[in-house]
Formats: sequence, structure tokens, C-alpha cells
Amino acid sequence: MSTIEQRPEAAAVTAIPHDYSKRLMVFGGRCSMELAAKVARKLDLDLGQATLKTFADGEVYCRYEESIRGADVFLVQSTCANEQEGMTPNDALMELLAMIDAAQGASAHRIIAVLPWYGYARQDKKSAPREPISARIVAKCLEGVGVDRVLTMDLHAGQVQGFFHVPVDHMTAMPMLTQWFADQYPAKDLVIVSPDAGRVKTARNFARRIGTHWAVMEKERPAQAVAEIGYVVGDVKGKTAVLVDDMIATAGTLCAAAQAVLDEGAARVIACATHGVFSGPAYERLAGSGIEQIVVTDTIPLRPGAPDNIQVLSTSGTFADSIRRIFTDDSVSEIFAGENQLF
Repeated sequence: MSTIEQRPEAAAVTAIPHDYSKRLMVFGGRCSMELAAKVARKLDLDLGQATLKTFADGEVYCRYEESIRGADVFLVQSTCANEQEGMTPNDALMELLAMIDAAQGASAHRIIAVLPWYGYARQDKKSAPREPISARIVAKCLEGVGVDRVLTMDLHAGQVQGFFHVPVDHMTAMPMLTQWFADQYPAKDLVIVSPDAGRVKTARNFARRIGTHWAVMEKERPAQAVAEIGYVVGDVKGKTAVLVDDMIATAGTLCAAAQAVLDEGAARVIACATHGVFSGPAYERLAGSGIEQIVVTDTIPLRPGAPDNIQVLSTSGTFADSIRRIFTDDSVSEIFAGENQLF
């Protein structure tokens, strides 16, 4: 008579209890410390503590002052200049890279770089022989030191996302900007103006959300950082013209566009942009222009000496909502009803 061997019951896969709760931590770089603090407050968190400094020879240094092992670490840093902190865009980028590397070495679970302003985004293609594609260099640097994800707002060009192999969550400030104008001005008094053909889609969507008309300016650029405005396509006579762009740098294009729409009979001009770079002679140009008000967000800290007619809206709520959704593995695009990929 054959006997059947009784096999013991399969042992448990592991005896280690799985009672793991993810931790969310937010740290700020020196170029975005104020914005990072606002985002942390929106998330009911204390801003993470880190030592960030620049040595006498110009090298940057980072050290986390608390354990980040196993945490989802969000590093808020615009790669821009901050005169009050003595930071250049290159300093900001290097500091962010050091923070990512330190977080990786400290066994963070995930490292998410939050770049409200993505520096070098305008250098997204070769415009002449033997030029670099600097926006791609930044992407390679971030990935090279171990970033797991990137969160940014209103890229200058959508193709910058293609330089990354890690996920890129792109946000837009359009909902908050359009809501501000809808609250301040009757739609029938406004006309949304694109400063060039490249921003037609942005102006059209902006106007559609407010419920008003839009126009476009014909522009030629004879040299880098030199803009020449031709004429306005669309009716702006007697209207409040809102010039919409993703950024204001030296303000040369903006001031020339403002004068053009005023010459076409606009009652007044308001400028609107996500990123207020305001480099070089921007403040002086804006002070002497016919622009009544300039509306920007806090993705870039204003340098000292800003004119009184600059209105700054905070993006902290939008960033906090996006960070919360990334942490809980929810959809980021739902915040913007899918419109965050339109440029």
C-alpha cells in the first residue's frame, strides 16, 4: 500500500510586519525658500530643516538636519537668480543638484524636484550651428544625480518634457490668472493680446476661460533679446488690452507691444505672465512704459526695486495640491481639467 507524504503548510512569505506609512517632507532651496514655506503651510507641514550655504570660494553646501530615510522628499527650488541671497541661476541649479544627491545618500524613498521656474528652458533647441541645447543639459544633470520626478510650471516650450526619462508633471498658472482677471474686470471690457504668434494658443485659451475676445501681434526679432513689433491683428480699440505671456525678462517685447496696442486705440494696457524674471533694465523700462499694471506669480522672487504696479499672485496652493496628489498617487492633470499640457 502506497503512502502519501504529508507536506507541511506553505510558510508565510515574510514575518516582517507591513505597517509602513509614507512620509511627506518639503524642503526649500535658498532661491525659493519663501514659496516653499507657503507650500508647507498649505500642506499642514513644518518646512524641512537643512543647512544651505555658500563657501568663501563660491562652492555651495547642503546638509539635511533631520532624518529623511524612507520619505517622499519634495525639493522646491527655482533655478533663477536671487539677489538677496546672493544666488545666480547656476548657484541655484548646483544647490538643487547637491540637495538631490544628499537626499539619495540619506535613503529618501522618492526625490521630487519642484522647479516653479525651469532655468535654461528658453535654450530648448539649436538656433545656430555649434550651440548647446542647455535645457537638455539641465535635464541630464537632474537625472544624473538621481531625481525620481520633476514638477514644474508653465515651461517656455513643451518639448522640454521630452528631455527627461523620469516623469514630468507640468502645471499651469492659467486658472488662477484668469480667475483674477474675471474677478477684477468685466469680460466685455477686455481683449487678450498675444505678443507674438507663438503664444496664440495661450491667448486664445486665456480669452476663452474669461469669455472675451483675443488678438495677436505680428513681431520680428532682428537679434537675440531685441524685439520689433509690427502691427496688431484684431480689434483692441477702446478696450483694456491684456498682454499675456509665459514670462517677462528684460521687458523689451512687452513695452514695445504695449505701445503698439495703445497706438491702435486701446484704452489701457495690463501685462500678465507666470514668471516675472525682470532681468537687466526691466524695471526701468516698465516704469517708463504705458503699462498700467503687471500681474505675475511668485515662481521667481522679485529683486529689490520693483515698481509699485507689479501685482504678485501666490502659486503655493497649486503646488501644494499637486504635491499632495503626487504623494498619494492621484492625478495631477485633474487639477487643471487636462489643460496643463496646452502651450
